[in-house]
Amino acid sequence: MIVGGQSLVTSPPVFSHDGKKLLVCTGCTVSVFSTTTGMLITELEGHTERVTSIVVVPVAGTVGTKFSDYCWTASLDGMIFYWDFSTPDLLKKVNVQLPVHSFVIPNILSASLGRSDKASQNLYAFISVEDANKEVENGKHLHGSIQIYDLTNSTRAGGVLAETHKPETLAISKSGEFVGIKKQKQLNIWRVPNKNLKSVNMKKLKLHHTRTLSCLAFHPTKCIVAAGDVSGRILIWRGFGKMRHSQDGGGKMKIDMGDRPGVRGEDDADSCSTWHWHSSEIKFLMFSSDEAYLFSGAKEGVIVVWQLDTGNKTYKPNIGSPLMYFTDSPDPSLSCVSCEDNQIHLLRMPSMDIIKSISGIKPPLILSELQGDRSRVTIGCDRSIGFVALPTKDYRIQFFSLLDGTDISHLQVIERNYDPVDETTVFISLVEVSDDGSMMSTVEEKLPEMGIGGLISLKFWIRGSHTGQYTLSTIIYEPHNNAGVSDMAFCPGRSMAVSTSYCGNFKVWVNNSSFIHSGDEIQEKGGWRCQSVSSYKEIPMTAAAFSGDGSVLAVAAETKITLWDPLNNVLVAIIGDSLGPIRQLAFVGSSEYIMSFSSGTKADLVVWNISNLSTHWSYKLLVEDICCTRSETRVAVLALLSSSDKSISTGKDGMVLVFDVENPIPVSTWFVKKAKGGRLSFINNKLGEATDGKLLLAYINGEHNYVLFDPSNVKEQEDLIPKSARRPQSYAHDENVSHGYASIYGELPSFDLTKARSSDSIPFVSSERPWETIFSGSSHALPPLSKLCSPFLESLLEKAEKQTVLSQ
Repeated sequence: MIVGGQSLVTSPPVFSHDGKKLLVCTGCTVSVFSTTTGMLITELEGHTERVTSIVVVPVAGTVGTKFSDYCWTASLDGMIFYWDFSTPDLLKKVNVQLPVHSFVIPNILSASLGRSDKASQNLYAFISVEDANKEVENGKHLHGSIQIYDLTNSTRAGGVLAETHKPETLAISKSGEFVGIKKQKQLNIWRVPNKNLKSVNMKKLKLHHTRTLSCLAFHPTKCIVAAGDVSGRILIWRGFGKMRHSQDGGGKMKIDMGDRPGVRGEDDADSCSTWHWHSSEIKFLMFSSDEAYLFSGAKEGVIVVWQLDTGNKTYKPNIGSPLMYFTDSPDPSLSCVSCEDNQIHLLRMPSMDIIKSISGIKPPLILSELQGDRSRVTIGCDRSIGFVALPTKDYRIQFFSLLDGTDISHLQVIERNYDPVDETTVFISLVEVSDDGSMMSTVEEKLPEMGIGGLISLKFWIRGSHTGQYTLSTIIYEPHNNAGVSDMAFCPGRSMAVSTSYCGNFKVWVNNSSFIHSGDEIQEKGGWRCQSVSSYKEIPMTAAAFSGDGSVLAVAAETKITLWDPLNNVLVAIIGDSLGPIRQLAFVGSSEYIMSFSSGTKADLVVWNISNLSTHWSYKLLVEDICCTRSETRVAVLALLSSSDKSISTGKDGMVLVFDVENPIPVSTWFVKKAKGGRLSFINNKLGEATDGKLLLAYINGEHNYVLFDPSNVKEQEDLIPKSARRPQSYAHDENVSHGYASIYGELPSFDLTKARSSDSIPFVSSERPWETIFSGSSHALPPLSKLCSPFLESLLEKAEKQTVLSQ
């Protein structure tokens, strides 16, 4: 089983202390990437829920102090783990018993698990946890809280620092002196004492604002804190905490209330200034390593660089996606920015040029607000090599390998610059890839403005010489007279495709092009044209599919299935009514069956027998997707569960069923999460995971997380877990873990030295003049030295003897 597609940007990444590695939260694991190559080095597996925070820590060695590859991780499973991520080994577990959404370690420089000297202190962590079962107090739902935890003794230290409506993200100063959170329209800041770090000994400082705050950041060395709000404003408080912190020391300081520009009420700060450039919620703030600048980012996809002394600003535009996090590195020439499109860009500082990108699978394109429930974004899949074609917000298609879990390439479909702030007016609504991946079609829709200017375009593409490389072949504007395209399908073995429409007809397209190969490029002469147009009683056509040999075309006319001869455009037969409008059709291999499903209040799944035009078997299921094998009789169905089902309480809202089409009883069944908007596809296996060595079943959920498995070897109701987590608990002790050369290239084959030393079986023919031919020929065909040495010396003696005879 292979699991992939996790988001790279659910939490901010963290650099290792030498800046050569980047630790990224990816679902239940932590992925360690090389900042030089951008490639995955290793993964930290052990958490059972999403990892939310990472803290890289220094560990004292026996010979002086050095920075090593150790880190803490926290997760929603209520566990905090201590790792050596160079191995990787799990060294310590701390059970908090509540989901941890964020945590920081303020005294990480003065305390360490690796130190045994008396000066070492206990290691404390500030944690932001969630207690969903907490009762309502005074009409307030306070499910979040800030607590202090002793990581050395695995115990809680004191009470609760603060209670919040929801778990908040903790921020910490570089020196570990201050810890803070944003709490609606105010900042809560605590100064961390050097000793006796417990909640009863800590005072809370509050700084107020008129709008809801979204993030905060501390200056590395000065008492300056910056906060961003939901309107795009940035506030800078300077000299905060002087009165409060002096009182902590026993003294009192009176502040002139009239000499504090911008400070609200009795807030403890010298001044507060406001900067405004962003038009949307501030996502991150970060002070530069030289302490002279402040970086900010939001939905516009622009990094704004503010000069702290003057407030002047410069920009790093064209990141290409809304920004989420900015992370600095111990190496001042390196930093990274995380984007909403599931990419992390490594930046060269201070120019902020992108030197490397770490890309995950793109998030789904949501169109429910644009088109309602009638249409859905369709993704394409190349079954031959196992990649998917995903439409993205920036008018492109991402080609992503499910087998390798890597981003292959991007294709610009719509020639238009993407601005994250602009309202969506044009999008890719459908992508279809032929079974062999040689052809692709896309449908793009431009929404009308004030009822005017809408446009639908159908584009055909041909594959180039490289995987994921496609060249535009033909553009057809308004293929169905201002009506939307409901479905597309390619004919196996032919350059033929069909498009269906809600206007009540379907069109068969053929390609009469000739191709000229010029290096890596393929030049096309000709293009796609419409061969025929057909309809059935002017009923909206909702789905289409070709048979395995391409001889039969099935088109759904709402509740009926019409069968056509695609070459002669002749209606062959009609199969009876389904309960509701059919959303998808699929022929089952080379058998006589075709499968369909409908949605709505009368949802059903039906297998039809083409030979007698009757129902073979059916279920009343709310189906989201179906797929069939091309050469076998296996089918897979993704069904949604009703809200009354018991599995909904566990977060699993769907199930995948695998059938043999002859039998209505599922071969295997199990529950899955986030099934709404999910997809299924059989793909060719090239990793040897399937027992039959041929097919894997890919399940892509509504958030584009996916799992690949062998459908013939899945037990009923088996949990979807990563492949590496299926190993037995004694794996680390029972098996040898590969390192170095073997981890990259595999184990070297074993050699039989006794057999290698035996030279009896190697043919050797002597020559009359051996000194001329003994070293001629290919190097791999030369006899061993044991055979060469003696004849070579003898040949020298023979040559000398002949020269002596000639001289005489």
